[in-house]
Amino acid sequence: MTKPSLPDLLHAAVSAVGGTERPGQVAMAEAVAEAIDDNSHRLIQAGTGTGKSLGYLVPALAHGERVVVATATLALQRQLVERDLPRTVEALHPQLRRRPQFAMLKGRSNYLCLHRLHEGAPQDEEEGLFDQFEAATPTSKLGQDLLRLRDWADETETGDRDDLTPGVSDKAWSQISVSSRECLGATKCAYGAECFAEAARERAKLADVVVTNHALLAIDAIEGAPVLPQHEVLIVDEAHELVSRVTGVATGELTPGQVNRAVKRAAKLVDEKTADALQTASESFERVMELALPGRLEEIPEDLGYALMALRDAARNVISAIGATRDKSVHDEDAVRKQALAAVESVHAVAERITNGSEYDVVWYERHDRFGATLRVAPLSVSGLLREKLFEDRSVVLTSATLKLGGDFNGVAASLGLSPEGVEGDDAPVWKGLDVGSPFDYPKQGILYVAKHLATPGREGTRGDMMDELAELIEAAGGRTLGLFSSMRGAKAAAEELRGRLDNPILLQGEETLGELIKAFAADPKTCLFGTLSLWQGVDVPGPSCQLVVMDRIPFPRPDDPLMSARQKSVEEHGGNGFMAVAATHAALLMAQGAGRLVRAMGDRGVVAVLDPRLATARYGTFLRATLPDFWYTTDRNQARRSLAAIDASAKADGK
Repeated sequence: MTKPSLPDLLHAAVSAVGGTERPGQVAMAEAVAEAIDDNSHRLIQAGTGTGKSLGYLVPALAHGERVVVATATLALQRQLVERDLPRTVEALHPQLRRRPQFAMLKGRSNYLCLHRLHEGAPQDEEEGLFDQFEAATPTSKLGQDLLRLRDWADETETGDRDDLTPGVSDKAWSQISVSSRECLGATKCAYGAECFAEAARERAKLADVVVTNHALLAIDAIEGAPVLPQHEVLIVDEAHELVSRVTGVATGELTPGQVNRAVKRAAKLVDEKTADALQTASESFERVMELALPGRLEEIPEDLGYALMALRDAARNVISAIGATRDKSVHDEDAVRKQALAAVESVHAVAERITNGSEYDVVWYERHDRFGATLRVAPLSVSGLLREKLFEDRSVVLTSATLKLGGDFNGVAASLGLSPEGVEGDDAPVWKGLDVGSPFDYPKQGILYVAKHLATPGREGTRGDMMDELAELIEAAGGRTLGLFSSMRGAKAAAEELRGRLDNPILLQGEETLGELIKAFAADPKTCLFGTLSLWQGVDVPGPSCQLVVMDRIPFPRPDDPLMSARQKSVEEHGGNGFMAVAATHAALLMAQGAGRLVRAMGDRGVVAVLDPRLATARYGTFLRATLPDFWYTTDRNQARRSLAAIDASAKADGK
């Protein structure tokens, strides 16, 4: 039988989802097929509207080897598993003569734990061991959530938290889930044969395509114990998020509360002397943390060093002692011991990591008004880890709407541990970059307006001229505005000020769930939605409800961000430009994602307004603008207002 051609397969898949074939999608599919065939790597920038999911799914399914697809957002995971994959598999079946299987796999804590549901969570000593369902009053929100979870447990086939609608609070979910460290293991657990997490793993082992998230991909790479099944092809979608997600997984933290919980969980399972040593170390650590001031610790202070060594040693002794203890007075001892071990091992791991003092780690204090001080440790860079763990033994395709920064792929490639494109060195993974463009006509559909006449934003204080500019732009647009702010404080200040000045409804992130806010914003063109980071990349509102996207300032990282400033300093010490490599790259990614909110469909038109003159006047402005979609560019405020008014009038004439 002749092998079906890639164009024929792609055509069948696109028809099945009711889409339109695009040249960029065809180019992408060919590049993915080539990478899989010659076991090489690709970075592919595919603009909004390209149809990139099918651009990688069709060649991956056609090849026939197991593929892992890792995404950053739950929304895309669901789209792949519930819509794109079922339709694509059916569409390709007549030509492939097979139906590839697919499955979703997440971390263990995303699945309901039947052991914890039926046996109850081991509680801290002073609370006693009790049934959490009996203890939570049915009239409380927590009690209602727990009762609903118990009913749901009888009907769910997956036990996947994301299949529960409406959702429940993190507190309620934590009562019926376990981390991988707390899990008893299928062979020791009375419910192992029915376990939802184990069932998901079994489905993944049998699947041709496994859809997972960046965090699980990072855990698989970092912890050495394989979580994902063996695979020949890895596709990383939303790849601009990968470095920050991997950094998050590789970051450790210690708080006095966390250490205290570990002490209480271990107390009944070890002898008094061992328990007292951990208690004493915990108290010393708490005293040090009471005086902690936020900021980076380039050297570990002596008092903190002693406290961490005591904590490390006491925790190690407890871990050894727990392993040898059997206490018949403790109900469900295996589960109690596993939870205590998990808590103490977590404390030991972070205390040991900071005490060992790797030059590749950054350590800092954070302080929160409500929760007090936290000690954190994160890798200075994850590029070496990614280079070693990601690109060996498989073909890797990384794709996103924003991978080219300042006009090339090398900035993102460097963060992934790759050499510049075309450079071949010892053990350097060879890769190619491809920008397949976008089906949108950006110069005709959008304007990039930079408010060059405004004062340069300072670190503190309100910006009166910026508020006036924002109000005038919103009035010209007739509402229809997504306001992206570099801080929550800035978003709140703008919402408060403009609610008093304009007739347009202004929604503010945090006042309702993100899903409800986006729904309300899309439903009423007069409405504005203001918010911060998750809006920069989480809003998909095609049509006339979003015709003005405003950024209050260039979103550089805060100068006092310990990890970013440490990374910047490291680049400078190695002869590079730290500001461009770290701060400007961070800002460029966010701005490209933010500007991408404007044009989501072929008929969309509007203005991206940046209320920070540095985008027009500073030397790095050229680099940032080269990362944004190719909109028509102006600094003429009257031109921006006239265009917005014309777009508003056109939408109203169409009855929108």
